Amino acid sequence: MKTAVASLAAITALSLAAPQANAGCVTGAIVGGVAGHIAHHHALAGAAVGCIVGHELALKKKREHEAELARERAAHEHH
Repeated sequence: MKTAVASLAAITALSLAAPQANAGCVTGAIVGGVAGHIAHHHALAGAAVGCIVGHELALKKKREHEAELARERAAHEHH
C-alpha cells in the first residue's frame, strides 16, 4: 500500500509540474498503477506501462486531430 501511495504522489507531482506535456502519461500511469496494485501488488510496473501506453495514445490522438485540421484547412482553400 505504501508503494501505491508513493506512486500516486509522484504521478500527481508530475501532473502539476507539466499538465499538458504529461497528460497521457499521467492518466495512463494512474490507471496502470491502480490495476497493477490490484493485480498482485505491481503498482510501479503498472504505472510505468500505463505511462507509456497513455503517452502513445495521447500522441496518436494529437496526430489525428492535426490531420483533421489540415483536411479542414485544405477543404476551405478549395472553396
